[in-house]
Amino acid sequence: MKLLLIHTGGTIGMAETADGLAPRKGLVEEAIAERLPASAIFTADVFDPLLDSADVGPRHWNRMLKTIRSHPDTAVIITHGTDTMAFTGAALAQALAGEKRRVILCGSMLPLGQHGDAEGNLDLAISAAAGKEPGVFLAFAGKLLAADGLVKHQSHDTDAFRSQPQAMPGIPKRRSFNERKLSILTLSPGIPADAVKAVLDRLDGAVLRIFGAGTAMNDPELLRVLSDAVKSGKTLRAVSQCEAGGLLPGAYAAGAGLWGTGIGNGGTQTPEAALVHLWLN
Repeated sequence: MKLLLIHTGGTIGMAETADGLAPRKGLVEEAIAERLPASAIFTADVFDPLLDSADVGPRHWNRMLKTIRSHPDTAVIITHGTDTMAFTGAALAQALAGEKRRVILCGSMLPLGQHGDAEGNLDLAISAAAGKEPGVFLAFAGKLLAADGLVKHQSHDTDAFRSQPQAMPGIPKRRSFNERKLSILTLSPGIPADAVKAVLDRLDGAVLRIFGAGTAMNDPELLRVLSDAVKSGKTLRAVSQCEAGGLLPGAYAAGAGLWGTGIGNGGTQTPEAALVHLWLN
C-alpha cells in the first residue's frame, strides 16, 4: 500500500498545553504509521505551521492539489480541522473531478489520545484509503461521506457532518484556484440595498443565499444593485438557504425579479460548493 498523508492541522493533531489545546507535530504521523502494515510505503507532507482550519483557503487548496498530483497511484489521507472541512471537501472534489484519484478527508471533534472520536475516524480513513472508487470522501463518525456537498450541522457532537447530493461536474480538466475576491452573502428580510452594494463593490463575485426554492424580496433598489453588479462583470451565483432541495427558478412569481438580474443558478449546490465553483480556474 502506498499512502500519502497531508496533515494541515486541526483538532485531531492537537495536545494539551498550559494555554489550552495547540497543534503538536508528529501526533498524526505517528498514529497513522503505527496503524499501517510494515510493507506500506508511507509519505507525510506536514504544513508548517500547522493551521486551524479557519485559516485554510484557496492557496492551501492549491498546495494540497500540487502534492496530490505529484504522488500518482497513491492513496491520500488529508487531516484537517472541522470548521472549514466542507469548503476543502468541495474544493478538492471539484478540482480533482475526472482525475480518478481517491482522497479521504479526516478530522475529529476531540484530539488523539483523549478517548474521543479521533482514533476511530483515523482507522476508518486508513481503511477507506484502500478502496478503489475515485472521489473525495470524509471519514467521520463511522461513516464515509461524499465530500462535494458536506454540511457541518453540529458544532459539538461527534456525528457532526451530513452530505447533500451535488450535481455531477462538467467536462473534467486539470484545475486550481485563482486569487479572486469572493464571499457568501445572505439575503435576509430588510437588508439594505446600499449595504449589499457596498460589499459587492469590493468583490469580484459572490454566492447569494436566497429563500426557499428561489425567491427574494421584490425590492427595486436591491434588484438594481444585483443587476448592475452582473452587468459590470461580477459573477453572482444563487443557492438556497435551505440545507437540502436546491433551487427551482420560476416556481414562484416572487423570484421573477431576482432571476431577471442575470444571477446564476447554483441548483443543489451548498454555499461552500458554490463558492468553490466561482474560485476555480
